[in-house]
Amino acid sequence: MFSQCHFLSQSPIPNNSTFRLRAMAPHSSPLELNHFAEVGNKVADAAGEIIRKYFRKNFDVIHKHDLSPVTIADQSAEEAMVSIILDSFPSHAIYGEENGWRCKEKNTDYVWVLDPIDGTKSFITGKPVFGSLVALLQNGTPILGIIDQPVLRERWIGITGKRTTLNGQEISTRTCADLSQAYLYTTSPHLFSGDAEKAFIRVRSKVKIPLYGCDCYAYALLSSGFVDLVVESGLKPYDFLALIPVIEGAGGVITDWKGDKLFWEVSPLSIPTCFNVVAAGDKQIHQQALDSLQWK
Repeated sequence: MFSQCHFLSQSPIPNNSTFRLRAMAPHSSPLELNHFAEVGNKVADAAGEIIRKYFRKNFDVIHKHDLSPVTIADQSAEEAMVSIILDSFPSHAIYGEENGWRCKEKNTDYVWVLDPIDGTKSFITGKPVFGSLVALLQNGTPILGIIDQPVLRERWIGITGKRTTLNGQEISTRTCADLSQAYLYTTSPHLFSGDAEKAFIRVRSKVKIPLYGCDCYAYALLSSGFVDLVVESGLKPYDFLALIPVIEGAGGVITDWKGDKLFWEVSPLSIPTCFNVVAAGDKQIHQQALDSLQWK
């Protein structure tokens, strides 16, 4: 049976651990947020430059222990992203999909969470609906999110307290008051199993049009007002943390299947496990989707 997962640690942080999160700090100032966004743009630029070199070229594909694919583009892009962050903010921590946790300091308020290529299967099959994801967390809360499609050169940026932009232009989700009129995206219906599959089918049976195959790009399209709903199962935190400021800054809603806030309680020992995610451009169909999912 499929069950919703949360972040688990391999073991409790030992008493003599050299790392600790600082006590809750004040919110970042607008000036700080702008600086974070400036660096985030450089991070996405660096990843995109590498990814474009490999797109639709011949390269080896390696399969990780969970059978998910990884390429030299994923690995090289993440290293470039990490280098820029550590040069700009040596005291910040980083969690990357490919190489996990890095932190030079004993404590920190800020953690960058990176997925150099969200949608590697789309990337290796030449389909430009993958994206680079950059999130910055302050005490566990996403304050900056970037979805970058490097081939199409589209970049969505969400900053807490500001309207989301696409290539510098403010965007918003669209109104859709009834689930029966909604356009629904999910990466693949084959990624659901057990109770989660049954829950997804309940939603899919009520929407106007179900669509497949967009990875993080579906959430970007939702933020721009082209689709209404995204329902997915088994996402890791690096798959969704960058999406939160982007979607919320465009007027949308993103939660787990119970309607609870998505949250990562980060530590050096945290293991990224599974979350079920539902995002909507309109609060009304978000609630209707939750009612249909009936997730306990």
